[in-house]
Amino acid sequence: MAPSKSADVKTKKNEASVLDFLNGVEHDQRRADSLRMLTIMQEVTGEQASMWGPSIVGFGTYHYVYESGREGDWMLTGFSPRKQALTLYIMSGFGRFDELLAQLGTFKTGKSCLYVKSLDDIDESVLRELITSSIAHLKERYA
Repeated sequence: MAPSKSADVKTKKNEASVLDFLNGVEHDQRRADSLRMLTIMQEVTGEQASMWGPSIVGFGTYHYVYESGREGDWMLTGFSPRKQALTLYIMSGFGRFDELLAQLGTFKTGKSCLYVKSLDDIDESVLRELITSSIAHLKERYA
C-alpha cells in the first residue's frame, strides 16, 4: 500500500462556536482584543470565522501541495487569544513584509506568528495591509 500524501493534521476546521470561545477568554484585555480581531479579520478577508481545533479562529481556506507530495487545507489567516499574547497567524510568513513590520508597532514574530500584547500597541491600518498582502500572496501561490 502506498503511503498517504495527505498527512493527518491535528488542527482541523470544526463547527464550534467562535463567539462562545471568544466570550470565554478570561483575560479582559485579551477578550476585548480578540473580539476586535474578529471584526478586523472578517472585514479584511470577507470570510466568516470558523474554529480550527479548540483555540484558533480562522478565516478562509487554501489548498496546499508541497514538493514532497504532502497536501492539505489550511486557513488563510487567523488568530488565537493565548495566555502570553494575542497570536495572529500570517500564513505567508514575514520575509516580504519588512517595510510593513517597521511601521506596525510593538510585537514579536515566529515563523508565521505575530505576537501582540495589546492591539493598542500596533497600527491597525498597517495590520490590515499586512493581512491583505499575506492573503493575496497565498491565493497567488496556491491558485
